[in-house]
Amino acid sequence: MEIYLVRHTETVVPKGICYGQTDVAIAQPYDTAFEKIATQLPHNAVLFSSPLQRCLQLAHYLQLHNKTEKIQVDARLMEMHFGDWEMQAWNEIPTEILNPWMTDFVSVAVPNGESFEKLHQRVLDFIESEIKNLSTQNVIIVAHAGIIRSILCYFEQIPLAEAFATKVDFGAVIRTEYPLSHSESKL
Repeated sequence: MEIYLVRHTETVVPKGICYGQTDVAIAQPYDTAFEKIATQLPHNAVLFSSPLQRCLQLAHYLQLHNKTEKIQVDARLMEMHFGDWEMQAWNEIPTEILNPWMTDFVSVAVPNGESFEKLHQRVLDFIESEIKNLSTQNVIIVAHAGIIRSILCYFEQIPLAEAFATKVDFGAVIRTEYPLSHSESKL
């Protein structure tokens, strides 16, 4: 089965601000970007989306233009929860708080947030319950960079510590395949 991982388009949040599960809007104009994304995707695919508006707005567009029956909204596809850091400038987070996470983002949780490992567990639960038992239909997942990297780590057996080596631009469409037989991902 082909899986198309789609990152939302650029948001209204200025560069350098930490946002994950904060529900921020996308920047306008976005019609041209949405059209370009839609042309890269199959019709009649199963469509999943994060519940955050920056993904849902794109998912609604794709539902109409790519003729999918409905959007399956799933909270497990939300971006990483950055806890106390949400909507703070990265360069204003005290280094003594930021550095442990920067050194080991996989297992160190953001204060009152989550680690990448916890995000990855959400992704694995989503794959196990929603993707694993689908027929050979195409799947579109509209989500966030962290979620897309996590899915790629699982499908392509990339260690989580190397997840950020994969570039995922705003509006990116990444095609991958769900493996027919798959061992557990490396953590």
